Amino acid sequence: MWLGLEPQRIYAYTGGKAYEPGKTCFVFIHGAQNDHSVWILQSRFLANHGCVVLAIDLPGHGRSDGPALPTVEETADRIGAALAPLGTHRFVLVGHSMGSLISLEVARRIPDRVAGVALLGTASPMRVSDALLSASRDDPAAAMDMINVWSHSASIAPFSVRPGNPGPGFNVVWENLRLMQRISAVNGERVLYTDFVACNRYAGGIDAARALPCPALFVLGAADSMTPPKAAQSLIDACAQRTVITLPKTGHAMMAENPEGVRRALLEKWGQTPFF
Repeated sequence: MWLGLEPQRIYAYTGGKAYEPGKTCFVFIHGAQNDHSVWILQSRFLANHGCVVLAIDLPGHGRSDGPALPTVEETADRIGAALAPLGTHRFVLVGHSMGSLISLEVARRIPDRVAGVALLGTASPMRVSDALLSASRDDPAAAMDMINVWSHSASIAPFSVRPGNPGPGFNVVWENLRLMQRISAVNGERVLYTDFVACNRYAGGIDAARALPCPALFVLGAADSMTPPKAAQSLIDACAQRTVITLPKTGHAMMAENPEGVRRALLEKWGQTPFF
């Protein structure tokens, strides 16, 4: 479904189910150079088990109107404005990596509408290494290769390791690379650099965490080399209501590497027991 009006529309995937106002709604917010499809294993499950789901494409990513916005705050402004008119009164914001920072800022904009915030693969500050930032500007293809090595655990990365997947029939490293390449082809080669600059610039994480009016769930990957669990500690300490779940043997791309762990973490916090 579409949220907002042209030229600032936000595309939201509903898991194949009609949007139902009045129910608690899980809003999934992806990270840099991704789109809503990174949540497919969580969003489809929830949508088919009685939950309302909106897995969005950030501005300038996937189907949403562009361009990609240069700061976390501007992106949160756009998402908050898109969600505000909806009939749902209780959102659970689920953000991964850069999306976790956006989730914190969206919660600041519509605090009375947020029932919870889940922060996956998060950090404060979320600095991008100089080498990766430079590559994202000058050689995006090389940057995407780096990301897909570093964001997966050693058991399935780098590309030379076979089969590169936690189960038969798919390869999470190559699939994520293809997604990033598609975003670059459709939305432009500057998207990745814009996203990384936004992460580097963002300094409001601690204040936003302190201001959260709702419970916060932290889902961290024990083998995450992009945002190691210790990098989330300042945000954890800043949240008055927090739950921390660390997924063993899981890297930054946890939604594909450990979809069951991510799903269970969300449902144990906000789901219903019949889902298990």
